[in-house]
Amino acid sequence: MHMSTNLTVHEPTNALRLVTQAYMRLLLIAFALMPAHFIAYLYFQQDPGLKFENHLFHEFAIAVATLEGLFVTYVTWRCYQSSGEPLLRWLTLGFLGFALIYSPHGAFTGMAHRNIWLFLLYGPASRLAMSILLFVGLLSYNQPSDEVEKRSDPRAWLIWIGLFLTMDLAVALIAYSPYAGHPAVRLSMEGGALVFSALNVAAMLMRRIHSPLMLIFGISVAWFALSSLAFILAAPWNHMWWLAHAIFAGGFFLLSYGVVRAFRTTQSFSTIYSQEEMTARLAESMADTQRALQQLQLSNQRLERLAATDPLTGVGNRRHFIEHIGDEIARAKRSGAPLSLLSIDLDHFKDINDSRGHSVGDEVLRAFVRRCLEAIRPYDSVARVGGEEFMVLLPGATLDTACAVAERLRSTIEGAAFDVGAQPSIGITISVGVSEFGRDGDTLDGFLNVADQRLYRAKYEGRNRVIVA
Repeated sequence: MHMSTNLTVHEPTNALRLVTQAYMRLLLIAFALMPAHFIAYLYFQQDPGLKFENHLFHEFAIAVATLEGLFVTYVTWRCYQSSGEPLLRWLTLGFLGFALIYSPHGAFTGMAHRNIWLFLLYGPASRLAMSILLFVGLLSYNQPSDEVEKRSDPRAWLIWIGLFLTMDLAVALIAYSPYAGHPAVRLSMEGGALVFSALNVAAMLMRRIHSPLMLIFGISVAWFALSSLAFILAAPWNHMWWLAHAIFAGGFFLLSYGVVRAFRTTQSFSTIYSQEEMTARLAESMADTQRALQQLQLSNQRLERLAATDPLTGVGNRRHFIEHIGDEIARAKRSGAPLSLLSIDLDHFKDINDSRGHSVGDEVLRAFVRRCLEAIRPYDSVARVGGEEFMVLLPGATLDTACAVAERLRSTIEGAAFDVGAQPSIGITISVGVSEFGRDGDTLDGFLNVADQRLYRAKYEGRNRVIVA
């Protein structure tokens, strides 16, 4: 007896897609503005006579916040050292500035009855400094990665630490000046923090930045803005004042979660993938590997490997790479995911072969491939398609992301010294052409040709550059 079952998969209608998309956006907006409801409730309902003045609890809370700020500073700095993203550099400075300027707010809690301004002004000063640095960082989003030398130079970090400590001293001088009690002093600091936090949100909306971690960034700075609003409406020790602390802490926790998530995945704030996507890709990769092993067991393993691999560098050859691109194009068409390609050429490579010999040239090619593999994701692929010509396929990467990867690789190669045994080190540069499937051609040949044309432009315009348009 035979039984058959026909399953019909109904694709959601465009109307349903639009409704669910709008619903998701409304949920995000509601979450970002949630503190506003609590602020409004306390503003209209709280009893002005109710206060909670507990110095020990406040000192403990500020100590925990400072330690967490220093921890997140270190994690963000480690991410910056790995990826070199300017945004991460400014995030590191924002967290560090907050921790160093905010800590006296807890240390001087006991001064609340003797000099209220020495106690109060460090809070808005730290929030103002952090909001400004976050805004500058947002303006640098998706900019080329910093060079390795700049990331590891301690002088710039020491200068910033000195600046933050100078701000601590300046706040103390203001607190003991005749102007400390003027409302404009505190309002200018807290209002400035509110304005710069709001500018962060506005800039994100204008630039239409929708990456997962930047969404967390946007919600966090929205909470920072609302916490500054609550501080403006509050009086020391009343419930609105404590609520303002809680709102800021919530935004800080959320932003630090994003940083830790970046640290545990790509160590980049602009290129991040969800846990589900990484798990799915891992499962898909494991399934592909298992199928490949089963096929290889039915044929000659050695011949198959030689037919698909460049014997000098160990990466795929042109024939195998073209087949792989075809598979990824089919996958991109099914899923709608982006797919980008880098076409790379080592500049003036013939001069190395002519002056140093082909054995040295071969070692340079192998060293270049090793650095290339270190700079890309595990499921990206590299192939040698000519003498000194290579291609890199980036599944799931848009043209902007691919450009950032190419620029990071270009700067890494430019700044590297290739050691070739006892001979002097060799410095090389690369030219790169970038294309995105669909945007720059919807066929295999068109996709490849656009990347090659842009590579030729990069070489024609002086080499050692990335061309994306």
